Amino acid sequence: MTAIVRQEEEELLGRAYDARLMRRLVTYLNPYRAVIAGSGTLLVIASGLEVLRPYLLKVAIDSYIVPARLEGLWALALFYLAILALEGGVRYGQLLLTQWTGHRVMADVRLEIFRHLKRLPLRYFDRNPAGRIFTRVTSDVENLKELFTSGLVSAFGDLLTAAAIVAAMLYLDLKLSLIAFTILPLLIGTVLLFQRKARGAYRMIRLKVSRLNAFLQESLNGMEVIQAFGRERAMGTRFAGVNAEHREATLRALLYYALFYPAVEVIGALGLGLIIWYGGGQVVRETITLGILVAFLEYLQRFLIPIRDLSEKYYVMQSAMASSERIFDLLDEAPEADGNGYRLRSLRGGIEFKDVWFAYRPGEPILKGLSFTVEPGEHVALVGATGAGKSTVVSLLTRLYEIERGAILVDGWDIRGLDLTALRQRIGLIPQDPFLFSESLATNLQVGHGVSPEEVQRSLELAGAAPVIKRLPAGLESRLTERGASLSMGERQLIGLARALVYAPDILILDEATSNVDAATEADFSRRLRQLTAGKTVLTIAHRLKSAAEADRILVLHHGKLLENGTHQELLARQGLYARLWRLQHDGHTLNS
Repeated sequence: MTAIVRQEEEELLGRAYDARLMRRLVTYLNPYRAVIAGSGTLLVIASGLEVLRPYLLKVAIDSYIVPARLEGLWALALFYLAILALEGGVRYGQLLLTQWTGHRVMADVRLEIFRHLKRLPLRYFDRNPAGRIFTRVTSDVENLKELFTSGLVSAFGDLLTAAAIVAAMLYLDLKLSLIAFTILPLLIGTVLLFQRKARGAYRMIRLKVSRLNAFLQESLNGMEVIQAFGRERAMGTRFAGVNAEHREATLRALLYYALFYPAVEVIGALGLGLIIWYGGGQVVRETITLGILVAFLEYLQRFLIPIRDLSEKYYVMQSAMASSERIFDLLDEAPEADGNGYRLRSLRGGIEFKDVWFAYRPGEPILKGLSFTVEPGEHVALVGATGAGKSTVVSLLTRLYEIERGAILVDGWDIRGLDLTALRQRIGLIPQDPFLFSESLATNLQVGHGVSPEEVQRSLELAGAAPVIKRLPAGLESRLTERGASLSMGERQLIGLARALVYAPDILILDEATSNVDAATEADFSRRLRQLTAGKTVLTIAHRLKSAAEADRILVLHHGKLLENGTHQELLARQGLYARLWRLQHDGHTLNS
């Protein structure tokens, strides 16, 4: 519930304008200054041409139509059409430049977010649902595009056009201008009321979209569980509820728009009526010309358009501010420390944990002063009950998480002082279920930089995965389905082993790498591993103690501490926790408390 409340609060952030955020946003426009300058110039020209057209109508009426003088009228008509065509061309060019800039900025921001995400520690992904992160990269960036394409520039254009129209009206007739402006308080009040109502409605839409994305992403990832437990109907009902909430929020926003536009039209009609009433009388009294009256009617109608558009731009600005705040919160997350450490070219393989403390959540330590040593070339198995901290040891050794207290040493070096990329290249991890991307098999094997095709082929031969490649229609260029579902579990294990061997690592970590394969495949996999790991330091996370028994030494973890340490026979003779776990798995005895 706390997470939901936090998400709701986060989605409701944002003001219509925030100078601090705007300064950061403007930096993305720096590479496109010349294009923006060109777009702004075209915008000024377009606004001037738009204001000129009603004045040309005034000239045509007063100088040609009313005095019944046709000479020169055709030339003025052609000039009017030329102005109209020129304005259309200028607006086309301005819109093209603005859209080009907006899409370029959107691509730049999205690329920066993705590059930053790759450098964030796993803690960030532990506390932020994937659906929320998807929203940052998609919807929030799209809101920024709206700001740069139809927000800032269009708002500036609307203000410029409105100011130019006001200036033209005041120039033509002061009294008639004041009569026309009597509708402004009513118009401004309507706009402010709409903005307040629409702001809340659109905030709610963004909240519902975020919930919709999160629910859909979680459901797709858990589709196997949904189908296995027959939860299709229940999940469909829940999705229908979330979808209905989004629909209702959208319809509420549309209701405000449906009321706002007619209201503006009515207010505009009121203004036109006042101009006709007062201006018509002035025309009859011959204090103003008919051309001025017609021009005023044109100007007032054109004045309502930017005012109405500005109210929409208010939402675009407010939405962009909220999105930019969330994006910058993500970009301000501290990345993993890397790049300044010592770059090891090779390891002998010595590992030492010295009084290591670690917790995924504050106040709930997983490791509590853990200390142990692994000699170079030694094969050590980590065993213990679920939650004892076995996988956490691996995550800390590869610096997927940073320790809170103590130190982890490899060959006497504190890993916090080593180059992160180089450290991970010297450690080969073979997980229980290797993650494969929906790319070609070659891409999955060349996950790092500087891997040659020859090194890939060598690792395939060493891992015994060459037969897997041969059966695929396009060999290494065969594209895998999502998570490698087109391969069997045993084939994925072999590909995972080959990927771990690409860099010829000095330390190998086996996270129960054979737990999901049949006995024959496990035997072949284990035999091959014994050949490949000769002389290398090996850490095995063992849930099935049969694989732990083959290790040189076994470390028994219990509640984040080292409880027992010794060989398989020594631990059995000790009659401690390991012996009880062994009997539980192999003799079927219950575990006594």
